[in-house]
Amino acid sequence: MIATPLLALYTDVLTAVCITLLPTISVNLAMIARGDKEQFRDIRKHLRILPFVITGTVVGTLLLVWLDPRPFFLVLAAAILLYLNQHKLEKLDFSWVRNHTNLAYVIFGLTAGLMAGTVNVMVPVLIILFLELRLAAASMILLFNINFFTGKLTQSLLLSQQNIKDIELILPASLWLVPAALVALYLGTRLRTYIDEDRYLKILRAVLWLMAGILVARFIAAYLVTA
Repeated sequence: MIATPLLALYTDVLTAVCITLLPTISVNLAMIARGDKEQFRDIRKHLRILPFVITGTVVGTLLLVWLDPRPFFLVLAAAILLYLNQHKLEKLDFSWVRNHTNLAYVIFGLTAGLMAGTVNVMVPVLIILFLELRLAAASMILLFNINFFTGKLTQSLLLSQQNIKDIELILPASLWLVPAALVALYLGTRLRTYIDEDRYLKILRAVLWLMAGILVARFIAAYLVTA
């Protein structure tokens, strides 16, 4: 929710996604490795969503590569706004998810994969699904990481096959970010007990609102420059 929008403020969404691919995969793997047997047992039945996440990621990645890059500023801003307005979505009736779970896996899996493939964000979609399925918080985080790891691994393999010069340069150049991301993850887990949660969330929301506004402005400016 932070890295991709922040990088996109200075580059474009495709470049931001490519830069964060390898660091994201490494962080996901580290988080998955911390899961215990009970959590893995808890999420086993929900892994049926993975084929749909992969399919959505493939489609989203191809759209990101083939289409005009400018509208993706707006898509990324929309993903941020979706995250910021999760509390309003709770008022909507998603009870059908529990009665039609397989259909929910298809819809939410494809949507999450599509968002991950285009703008590197899938958590806002998955939160809606797994909160409705009453999944425990620790198991939910593990499942988020498995979904995101699967999507990002699929995307990295797909992008490596695309004949795009910038991508061929960015992926190897971003390798040094892997240890940096893992060190930051370690420091974050150590520091979080000392950080006031309410204050952190207020700062996070303020930063995300600002990023969303700048991304919308970049979207408008991108069309005005070529007008």
